[in-house]
Amino acid sequence: MTYAVQFEARPGYLFAHVTGTNNRENVMAYMQDVRSHCEQENCFRVLIHEELAGDRLDSMDVFSITSEGSMRALGCFDAIAYVDEEMEEHREFAETVSVNRGMPVAFFNDLEAATRWIEARTDAADSGIFSELAD
Repeated sequence: MTYAVQFEARPGYLFAHVTGTNNRENVMAYMQDVRSHCEQENCFRVLIHEELAGDRLDSMDVFSITSEGSMRALGCFDAIAYVDEEMEEHREFAETVSVNRGMPVAFFNDLEAATRWIEARTDAADSGIFSELAD
């Protein structure tokens, strides 16, 4: 596997920066690494910034990865912000597949927007808004 994930604890969420070669195997592997690290840190809000080099994955790979990954991680995360500036036409498709499988995820093409989104969910959770809605 030719990828690396660097984790950084931020207030209320984890930041995962992924670099390396873009292929199906690396994406599936780093997603498992992210899940494992979140479980280890007991933090289930994560911002993933993917910067993998190489050819973009095709639609079938995107569907397979998001579908399988969503099913494996169902119920594990409170919020996932996912940034891949190169994803372009597959961004909306991947988000739809994930959300339709119950994942609390949003896909972004820039880090600033993703950071605002995950911090808003962190602030809402920390202030008790989500627990008030559940009552």
